[in-house]
Amino acid sequence: MLSLRTIGGTRLCDGLTRRDLLHVGALGLGGLALPQLLRAQAARAADAGRKPAKSVIVLFLNGGPSQLDMWDLKPDAPEEVRGTFRPIDTTVPGMRISEHLPRTARQAKHFTILRAVHHATGNHPAAAYWMMVGSPIQRLAPQVVTLSREDRPHPGSVIAKLLPAKAGLPPFVMVPEAISPVGPERPGQHAGFLGAAYDPYRVNSDPNLPDYTAGALDASKDLPRERFERRRSLLQQVSAHARHLEQTAAGQTLDPYYVRAFDMLSSQQAQQAFDISAEPASVRDRYGRHVFGQSVLLARRLVEAGVRLVHVNWVRHDNGKGGQGYDSHRDHLEWSKTELLPPTDAALASLLEDLHERGLLAETLVLVIGEFGRTPKFNANGGRDHWPNCFSVVMAGGGVTGGEVFGTSDKYAAQPTANPVSPQDILATVYHRLGVEPDTLIHDQQQRPFALVEGEPIEGIF
Repeated sequence: MLSLRTIGGTRLCDGLTRRDLLHVGALGLGGLALPQLLRAQAARAADAGRKPAKSVIVLFLNGGPSQLDMWDLKPDAPEEVRGTFRPIDTTVPGMRISEHLPRTARQAKHFTILRAVHHATGNHPAAAYWMMVGSPIQRLAPQVVTLSREDRPHPGSVIAKLLPAKAGLPPFVMVPEAISPVGPERPGQHAGFLGAAYDPYRVNSDPNLPDYTAGALDASKDLPRERFERRRSLLQQVSAHARHLEQTAAGQTLDPYYVRAFDMLSSQQAQQAFDISAEPASVRDRYGRHVFGQSVLLARRLVEAGVRLVHVNWVRHDNGKGGQGYDSHRDHLEWSKTELLPPTDAALASLLEDLHERGLLAETLVLVIGEFGRTPKFNANGGRDHWPNCFSVVMAGGGVTGGEVFGTSDKYAAQPTANPVSPQDILATVYHRLGVEPDTLIHDQQQRPFALVEGEPIEGIF
């Protein structure tokens, strides 16, 4: 994966060969035809009565959050299904959620619960890919567990390609790191066949720790202005050398990629947006002094500055990696009550509250998702296992009608009974709300056309 660290490092300062140019370009092959761009613009104009969202925050609860213990409790089910958690009233009459999400319950007017989401795989990497990009993965095990340039792009990468980014800011950021709990980074977390130019800017640092760093964007604070000017001069030479390649992949993606990289490295706005220490201690406390809480706070700062999409992964750093996360195959209730739901509650409630108070919620679409749900019945170890047949997703802001429940499940939260929703539909909704039609064509490295996603926007939640 090509990162800003590579672009801002000594190799670029020492010069690039034509082979380097071609290599970078090969990673970035892919394009959008002008007619599709014009059609997307026309769609946005036709939807003028409903103002498009500007940004997206994805909170990915890695492991598979339990619908039965968070968003779709079944208090009348047998104990081996319902567990010991009880539903509580929210500020919206008739909407009830887990007693261990009390602060989120007070923000119910801002979000809608989709209670009939479903797909067909219980495999972590394949399911996460499906939920992130809106399409089943085409590769089979063992290749399914790794990133590939053959894969479909993350929506953040699509947005980075199709929609204008604010100068000096990365359009797509992933914090605190990619999901890789037991080995390689899982698929669906980068630009896939769109190429490295549209990969996320990766923080790869815990914003809750004193030594947190924004990576390459921190370096510019200590880099003299004259060195930046020399680098920019080199950029102009590289761009001129690439002009004759303008019909190739290098010509299509290299120039804007490097321009954007230099703009970010020299941008005070970017440095300030990533500087979480600028937040008052009381605000940081409210989000929670843990990796997830501070990552969500950082996401709020980034969209406030103008970043298009921020993807926050649930990770645990007490063992250096993602750990069990929401994948609670044993001691599920205790783990949920002590380690999972309290930090999720603090971070999500604070995010919704702040976005609303700052006037950003109407233009910021928030998704709370995981790769699947958990089994209706507990296993012999007191855990719940993987369950893709029916689970819940929460959506807020960006034009979503708050205080609603869309879709229903059966008495065990095991199967949808009304208004089922697929991952494709969720991704189609995201694109539609950003003013990009889901059937807009993008192209892979062989110039084969693909619709962004083969789903339908969930109009019933707006």
